[in-house]
Amino acid sequence: MNELLLKVLGDTIEITLLVTVMMIIVDLINVWTKGKIESFLTGKAKGAQYVVASLIGTVPGCVGGFTNVSLYLHGLISFGALSGSMISVSGDEAFVMLAMFPKWAVILFAVLFILGILGGFLTDIIVKRFKIKTCSSCGDLVVHPKEKNFKHYLKDHIFEHIVKKHIWKTALWTFGALLLVAIGMKYIHLEEFTSHYKIAFLFLGALIGLLPESGPHLIFVTLFARGLIPFSVLLTSSMVQDGHGLLPLLSYSVKDTMKVKAFNFIFGITAGLVLLAIGY
Repeated sequence: MNELLLKVLGDTIEITLLVTVMMIIVDLINVWTKGKIESFLTGKAKGAQYVVASLIGTVPGCVGGFTNVSLYLHGLISFGALSGSMISVSGDEAFVMLAMFPKWAVILFAVLFILGILGGFLTDIIVKRFKIKTCSSCGDLVVHPKEKNFKHYLKDHIFEHIVKKHIWKTALWTFGALLLVAIGMKYIHLEEFTSHYKIAFLFLGALIGLLPESGPHLIFVTLFARGLIPFSVLLTSSMVQDGHGLLPLLSYSVKDTMKVKAFNFIFGITAGLVLLAIGY
């Protein structure tokens, strides 16, 4: 048991360090491009909001989700574009996937990007067809305060945001998920169980994906990394969950948040079942 714990701890530290580096890089890019997304959407990209929103959503971490919620609340993208973008959002788990299985992670992000565009387009058609009420402009665009200097960046972005709000949670969830799967494989033959109940895990992944929190999805990330679940289960879980990208929307519209989750739950289950049926 001690050997198992040490291995899990070592893997957790390695993954967490990689995640930290990637988070800082993404945050730097976000700071450098601040304000450009809004001006881009109000210009030539206005008619390509599904592509732009889904592309923003594929950015690892909470940046993409928060940005799209802000754009939606400011009336710059439609409800469908927001809903579709949340399909492409993977939250902080995206960094862990890149650390654990980079090739499959990139493939997953590409698939989520395409499905996000299609999902957003279909959602707006359904919303219009059945006259579903949504909030088109119920708040102000949320932005970070103007950057001052490097010391400000280290304190407010690196320490206050990444370290205090993300890294420790990611480390704990990663350790817990790795330990759970390792114990399952050693003592209860988890690989045999997952191979016999793939559909059950697919629906379980979708249900857990409804939680507005980064972390639980890492269980399915770890299962996939160990070869215990097929790509279809990981895809379903990824489509439904959005880390905590939708949390800012909860303070403005609980109903809109529930509607986004409902649409993506249906899309996630559908896409997952189709892939599972053809052997993926």
